[in-house]
Amino acid sequence: MNNKEIFIALSTIVRREIRRFTRIWAQTLLPPAITMSLYFVIFGNLIGSRIGQMGGFSYMEFIVPGLIMMSVITNSYSNVVSSFYSAKFQGNVEEMLVSPMPNWVILVGYIMGGMARGIMVGFIVTILSLFFTDLQLHSVLVIMVVTLLTSMLFATGGFINAMLANSFDDVSIVPTFILTPLTYLGSVFYSISLLPEFWQGISQLNPILYMVSTFRYGFLGTSDINIFIALAVIVVMTVGLFICALQMLNKGKGIRS
Repeated sequence: MNNKEIFIALSTIVRREIRRFTRIWAQTLLPPAITMSLYFVIFGNLIGSRIGQMGGFSYMEFIVPGLIMMSVITNSYSNVVSSFYSAKFQGNVEEMLVSPMPNWVILVGYIMGGMARGIMVGFIVTILSLFFTDLQLHSVLVIMVVTLLTSMLFATGGFINAMLANSFDDVSIVPTFILTPLTYLGSVFYSISLLPEFWQGISQLNPILYMVSTFRYGFLGTSDINIFIALAVIVVMTVGLFICALQMLNKGKGIRS
């Protein structure tokens, strides 16, 4: 395939993925917005008023970046895992694999679709947060870089989950038993500086901590982790997962019997 044909193939997959989740916006975009609004009300206003300040900021200011990042993570992941597994279950993947389209185009197309949903939901949650607090912007560049890398990372993770899944139950195992606990323990609702030294070390094994802390730095200018180390960790994980997913796709892991 020449460059023009590759661009057409890639843009077709991305448009289809965006059209898929925007067509059912009441199931894909509205629920996260409602859920995060409840977090703002319950944790930010009701509980936050009793907690007081966290890291020199009001509790609402502190948790908003974490909640935005949490919405980006969950929606980037869920969009790809559900879409690609459905395509695999219906046999549509085989049609793409036997076409002249390179495998990396398939992978990038699904990842970009997941990124689009994650970023769109993150933007919606950011707008909603303005009704509850005044957002600060310390570094727009850091916010943009972390958002793009994180959405790409978890969209790729969703792709791998979909390839390995043998049933619809398998699709929900990782989000329920791994992704959700790591997100809640990733300093979304607290600073790890409050933890004993031992548990601070354990927390640094949680990859989501690096994303939430760096994203919070983009807004507040403060982070539990050195942002350069955090960015390096995110980049390495993103590249590693992408290579892993591409190799699995090339081998037909979970697709070819």
